[in-house]
Amino acid sequence: MSEREKVVVFDTTLRDGEQAAGVFFTRAAKVEIAGLLDEMSVDVIEAGFPAASPGEHASVAAVAAHVKQACVCALARALPDEVDVTWRAIERARAPRIHVFLSSSEIHLAQQLRRGADEVVAMASAAVARARTHTSNVEFSCMDATRSDPDFVARVVRAALAAGATTINLPDTVGCARPEQVAEMFRHVYARVPELAGAVTSFHGQDDLGMATANSLAAISAGARQVELAVNGLGERAGNTAFEEVLMALRVHGAALGVCTGVDTKGIYRVSQAVARHSGVAVPPNKAIVGRNAFRHASGIHQDGVLKNRNTYEAIDPSEIGHPVGTEIVLGKLSGRHGFASRARDLGFALDGPALDRAFERFQRVADQRGEISDREVVALCCGAPA
Repeated sequence: MSEREKVVVFDTTLRDGEQAAGVFFTRAAKVEIAGLLDEMSVDVIEAGFPAASPGEHASVAAVAAHVKQACVCALARALPDEVDVTWRAIERARAPRIHVFLSSSEIHLAQQLRRGADEVVAMASAAVARARTHTSNVEFSCMDATRSDPDFVARVVRAALAAGATTINLPDTVGCARPEQVAEMFRHVYARVPELAGAVTSFHGQDDLGMATANSLAAISAGARQVELAVNGLGERAGNTAFEEVLMALRVHGAALGVCTGVDTKGIYRVSQAVARHSGVAVPPNKAIVGRNAFRHASGIHQDGVLKNRNTYEAIDPSEIGHPVGTEIVLGKLSGRHGFASRARDLGFALDGPALDRAFERFQRVADQRGEISDREVVALCCGAPA
């Protein structure tokens, strides 16, 4: 295979992630999370929406001043004055980016913007041109692109490129698209707008139907070379595309897709815990990659497999995300003899033959009455007590 192409990792935890109902990041929290992402070599950190409030403006400015490597991005509506406000928040960044967005779907134009198509195209062009007076790094997003007329999306994209946009983002704003629809959207816009060859195309997915990760991979397979993600899938409504899911999916499937990222995935667990702590949104135990149960095995068949070879039931090595514990055997009523004997050995009991039979029989009697069996209880069972 030829050398893989790089996918730019754009993290929006501090912007769209904070749009999750009930979430509030203090300035210190934003700086801490941005620092962790920067240490992982995330390419772009979207620090917030500066025009939202004076406090948000100050928080974005603090992130811009703190981040040492990554591009720091901030969001602005397609309004010239708002673009200027946004620039003032990020102008101290090592590599600043202004991210301008404007709706492109018929329902948004008619019901929210209440503007005609020609006016929207003009607004997009003017806002991008204004952003280019501040920085050469400008991203433009066609909000609600997956529900928009494909030909109109192409028209708006062409106008944004002509005005100086260097990244074009096509979002699934309402999280309703299927992977094949996302791929077709990108193929259509490439065919209609050859000028895209000189820009980076991006995908931003919401997870309303639980398909954001699949949609992001579909976008990449169709040529997108930036994905917009949030740690723990935090974000508006059902959340954004999960940072950890896409990174590890590309770790597993990157060769097949011909792509890679430059992100150090060993920081995933640490940043996940920080986002959960600062957002107040706990990570569900069954959450892919970072959930408590992601590398815990409770059934006897699975325990037997991973004890013989971890790859039998784990797609990734927990050390790849910086997991502090790694693969765990959880003892309960579904556990088998192999799993019980392994835990007993870990606790200093080398049981075999009749001794193992008796201890395992005691274990099964106890396990049938409750959930997880603790190490203290295993010790008691190995010593002959009924626990």
